[in-house]
Amino acid sequence: MILNRSHAILYHPTLGTTFKGIEHEISAPQLTVHQFRGIRYATIPARFRQSHLLTSYPSHVDATKYGPICPQTNQKSLEEELIGLSDTDIPRQILVQDEFDCLSLNITCPPAQNSESRLPVMVWVHGGGNHGCGSSWVYDGGALVSTSIRIGKPIIMVTFKQVLFFTYRLGFFGFAASPKIAEDNRTAGDEGVGNYGLRDQRRALEWVHEYISDFGGDPSNVTIFGSSSGAADIIGHLYSNANKAYPLFARAIVQSAIVEHNVPNVPTAGWLVSRALCSLGASSVEQLRAVPAESLAEINCPIGAVDDGTFFINGWRESLFPSSEPEESDKLPFGRSLAALRFGALKGRSRSPHPQGRIAPHSAISGLQPLIIGDCASDSDLWSTQASGWAASGVVRRLRAICQSLSKATALLNAYDIAPHTTYELSERVLELVEDARIAWPTECVFQAAQKSGRQVWRYIFDQEGPARGIPHHAADLIYLFDNVPLPLTPSSSPISFDGDEPLPSLPSSVSSDSDIGNILGRTRTLDDIEMMDNIEYSARSSPVGGWARPVVDEWSYTHVRDAIQSRWIAFAWGERPWDNSRGKIFVFGPEGETGERSAGIFEGRRRRKIWEEVLRPLGMALVQKVGHELSNGPASR
Repeated sequence: MILNRSHAILYHPTLGTTFKGIEHEISAPQLTVHQFRGIRYATIPARFRQSHLLTSYPSHVDATKYGPICPQTNQKSLEEELIGLSDTDIPRQILVQDEFDCLSLNITCPPAQNSESRLPVMVWVHGGGNHGCGSSWVYDGGALVSTSIRIGKPIIMVTFKQVLFFTYRLGFFGFAASPKIAEDNRTAGDEGVGNYGLRDQRRALEWVHEYISDFGGDPSNVTIFGSSSGAADIIGHLYSNANKAYPLFARAIVQSAIVEHNVPNVPTAGWLVSRALCSLGASSVEQLRAVPAESLAEINCPIGAVDDGTFFINGWRESLFPSSEPEESDKLPFGRSLAALRFGALKGRSRSPHPQGRIAPHSAISGLQPLIIGDCASDSDLWSTQASGWAASGVVRRLRAICQSLSKATALLNAYDIAPHTTYELSERVLELVEDARIAWPTECVFQAAQKSGRQVWRYIFDQEGPARGIPHHAADLIYLFDNVPLPLTPSSSPISFDGDEPLPSLPSSVSSDSDIGNILGRTRTLDDIEMMDNIEYSARSSPVGGWARPVVDEWSYTHVRDAIQSRWIAFAWGERPWDNSRGKIFVFGPEGETGERSAGIFEGRRRRKIWEEVLRPLGMALVQKVGHELSNGPASR
């Protein structure tokens, strides 16, 4: 490979192609970052057909511009809505939409790399449901790659459109399925039906496996990470037949996944598609393919993965989600590690031989890739508009109708303090129920399932305030992780330290423990102080918008949390243990700039785990998620 540092020209020997990229604007005289944009990784033969890996390129490829994205309505991205910036502060991007030319990726990397460099690769899967793309300015990999170089652990980032970022098919283009489409796919020789977006993602990982080496990446050291619906897609890949047979990534990071238990089968998916598209007067596959892409993109219908009998492994649902009645082995204090039992007495094995330092290298080969998983405080902000439309009497009636049992409905209503005449903070209580049903409790279930399977897993909670809004919210972690959001931060009045974390670039190789608590406002804060504060149930939504109780995100707290999440994600990509996960320890990000390892007791104070175990679990995930979906959709319009 030959790389011209001033023009970001890269010759790819395997493909026999010269890629012309750009020098990223974050570059400095002593720290250069290159970016190659809009590289096509697959082709789409037809609507509702599986994509094909692209293996041949012209001798010269212009990789200075982003490629087209999947057709979608022109509106703010989910992240832009939640971040809370004014329209004047949001960078404007004009991205071309093209149904058949929308599979491209962006590569952000250090300069002067070759096939001998073998740098870790991080692949980002964007969220946003039926909207968004990996080329969004929010996800640009420049800052994260720059940080990795600065701390001496360089990475290559890829997006399903930048790290590595890429685009994939969304909405009906990516997930439509029905018996008729299934028959059409079988005739064409495709495997399965629907899940085109998921298979596009797999195709991008195949491209990385085949061709990232000449960009300086190590195809055997790929970390896939994502948020929201993108994080749910990653869970899908972890429990897919393709991953079981031939893993293409070494580890995964799942951030605030919207995990779905009620994934439809093909006939049910077909009914949903027919109902949504009935106004278009199209019923046959040929007629559906003739519908203009703009018309399909305009239809507002939640559509996602389908259990087509081929994509997911057998028993995936039972592996992830608990039955209505907890097993005896699950009736343990959270502070005791279920993984320790599996590796110890129950299996007759010793504890993991890697208590600190590097991750066990065999995990990816076995299809049990190591995992970081967590959620944000107030993740249900996604549905705040819909939740605000409920009246208390409507919530009560709807829950009774869904549960078909007065005792079950009453248990839910009592747990979240909702009564027929509740007026004060009703929407907040509805959002707490929605959050637990759709994100927080399912996240805990995936975490516990990973422990039981023998997967190495690290749990975190992100409760840091979003700088623009001053409160925790869904996607707040992305602001700190990618460090791209323009923010007017308040200068720090005094240094605050909750733990022994060092600011970048001198992060120690071993992570600090709970016992190393720094100074706060001129005095030493002990672990007991933090335990006491966090055992008081933390509710982000109860913080007033103004007044003394509103937390201020100043330069120090922003930098401290940013450095903590970036350094740990990068260390994980390098195959290092991001923090100590023994004895039920979790890692906390926020509030008010706090970061560090904390005990299980703090988790109990930050999340409603007692309600999960005593109320939600006996009801079962299927019923609880049905409640969550109904409430997050808002009351029926009259």
